[in-house]
Amino acid sequence: METIIRTEKVDKIYYQGRPEEVRALNQIELEISKNRFVLIRGPSGSGKTTLLNVISTIDRPTNGRIFLYGEDISKYSDVQLSRIRQKTIGLIFQNFNLLPRLPAWENVAFPLLPLGIMERERRKRSAEMLIQLKLEKRLDHAPEQMSGGEQQRVAIARALINDPELVIADEPTSNIDAESIKTLLDILTNLKNKGKTIIVSSHDPVFLDYSETIFLLKDGNLIDTKIIPPTPL
Repeated sequence: METIIRTEKVDKIYYQGRPEEVRALNQIELEISKNRFVLIRGPSGSGKTTLLNVISTIDRPTNGRIFLYGEDISKYSDVQLSRIRQKTIGLIFQNFNLLPRLPAWENVAFPLLPLGIMERERRKRSAEMLIQLKLEKRLDHAPEQMSGGEQQRVAIARALINDPELVIADEPTSNIDAESIKTLLDILTNLKNKGKTIIVSSHDPVFLDYSETIFLLKDGNLIDTKIIPPTPL
């Protein structure tokens, strides 16, 4: 299987006044194959979100290297990393991170702005995405007019608007109800079946039955890896 992400001795250290430091990640080495459903597990404070931020290029490691499709992106400029996120990575944040004053379609279309796409085309593409997620009646609704589950589907639509190869979700079940969790799992499974690579950070056991690769973190250390071989055709 082709490797999409590989980390090499990755540390992430936060300094809270010298000489004190907080080591959020410690010598993390892992590989993530293309078209897998990956779960990063661990208790609160174990480094799950920090690891996702480093993998998704939102944050840089203090030490170590990150490889994307075999290319070392650790020293890329901010502009280069931004382009990678635009083309390759779709991010679903724990708290949705929707812009409160914008309607659903504009929130979804926001990643298209740097590409210079005209408003009519942006609205068309975002509407198509929202319709796929059964939000056709919410195109012009602001986030405050929607339920938590609806807001998350808007966030998912925004993450998918550029058709990314890698979809990353941080604690995606923490702010939604049971029905919305089922919808989320259906969406992520469908994306995986379409060839996407899914990486979820969560302590929610609901993901265990869906995951093919499981990384367990504790105190910033990778303490266990479980890889389930693909089912032969």
